[in-house]
Amino acid sequence: MKWIEAFFSFFGRPIVALFSIFKFLGNFVLFHVHLIPSYFSRPFRFREILIQIETIGLGSFSIIALSSIFTGMVLAIQFYQGFHRFGAEEFMSYPIFLAITRELGPVFASLMLVSRAISAMAAELGTMRVNEQIDAIDLLGIDSKKFLIVPRILATSISLPLLVIIFDFLGNISAFCISTFVLDVNPIQYQSMIAQFLSFGDLFTSILKGFIFGILVSLIGSYIGFHTKGGAKGVGKSTTQAVVFSAITIFGANYLLSAFFLAVNW
Repeated sequence: MKWIEAFFSFFGRPIVALFSIFKFLGNFVLFHVHLIPSYFSRPFRFREILIQIETIGLGSFSIIALSSIFTGMVLAIQFYQGFHRFGAEEFMSYPIFLAITRELGPVFASLMLVSRAISAMAAELGTMRVNEQIDAIDLLGIDSKKFLIVPRILATSISLPLLVIIFDFLGNISAFCISTFVLDVNPIQYQSMIAQFLSFGDLFTSILKGFIFGILVSLIGSYIGFHTKGGAKGVGKSTTQAVVFSAITIFGANYLLSAFFLAVNW
């Protein structure tokens, strides 16, 4: 009997935690699968989608722009230090472009959007849930999921790829400026290296990652916020969970997508 008690005391908590994770994932998937018909049925609520694009996309523009500028500046300095050791500063431009476009642009832009917009989304929906506003919407005969969740998911999936493009552009411009005006790299060579090796796959990969990340983080933020419990404390917990789960999902999805693009030589 003692070894049985010891077994359950040692493995019990991990098993319960693993069961909770699978239960959460199952409920999460079923919730959004049942929501799919709402994307193709009337009313489409274009006005609400535009409002959410303004809130999520335009509201996140400034923080993403600043992040991209400083990211490009730092990359220029770090890549210069590495390439300068081999006397190959003229080759640093395309690696910087590749790092920003394929990886840092989609990931950093998504993380900035999560910290500003997805956290606010979870907090807003959570507050509406604990204040019984969502229940009131359902009592009025309005589908609360279609009214509250669908526009936010569509707006995020539209906004994030555009924000990623802005991040890529500003990040590369700032890297170019630091490299040529501060580090004295030849601007003609800098531009020619990018023009020589630039491919459509680099740009498309960045936009596709932004689109997929936008869908994933909006699914997570809306689900967690919509199922908030426990009053004001529950709203804070849901907001934290939305940010943490979204960030982990971004890193995991980024690896899977990067491995896939490498396998297909894209």
